[in-house]
Amino acid sequence: MSRKPKANKPNVVAPKAKARARRPKVDGVHLIVAKDAEVKIEYYPEDWLAGILFWGLAFIVFLQFFTRYILNDSLAWTEEIARYGLMWVVFIGGAMVTRRNTHIAVELLSNVMKPGPLRATLLAFVDAVKLGFLGLLAYFSVTITERMHMQRMTVFDLPMSYVYVGVGLGCFMMFARQIQNFWLNARVGWRKPHDVTQQAVAD
Repeated sequence: MSRKPKANKPNVVAPKAKARARRPKVDGVHLIVAKDAEVKIEYYPEDWLAGILFWGLAFIVFLQFFTRYILNDSLAWTEEIARYGLMWVVFIGGAMVTRRNTHIAVELLSNVMKPGPLRATLLAFVDAVKLGFLGLLAYFSVTITERMHMQRMTVFDLPMSYVYVGVGLGCFMMFARQIQNFWLNARVGWRKPHDVTQQAVAD
């Protein structure tokens, strides 16, 4: 028997395949592009000083725990020195926070305001208030250090002014960093491009 030749069937392409075939291919274009922010590790004098104080404080607290609960013979000076060291860490660390401008703040009003002269005036006023407050704090730190010179420590026969020197140092470092922040913000007109008001709105 002779077989009938098969007729060639036309190529049937699904509608999705047609649409995919008509879609132009553009290399290097993506709908979502995510990039990690560049991490900058910077060390300033207050960073080193606060780090040394922090680890020294951690060692003293561990020494107090070890001698009290392991040796059952606690060192008398560890508790007092740890308390003074904590004061130094707080105020020296305040200079780090001031440099980064990451103190606790209520920024609702400035974030909802549109960029312009009114918002810049508000941010300049806030910076001026912070500058005045830290300057006043630095002044009072000097006066309290002078007054505490007559008092003595409990364990060591040393004046308490040695403890408050760290408080005064931290206050003056915060004041200096706020002057730097004020100058940098004034140069750019108190504009903050990373704020919510500058972010692009999604489609």
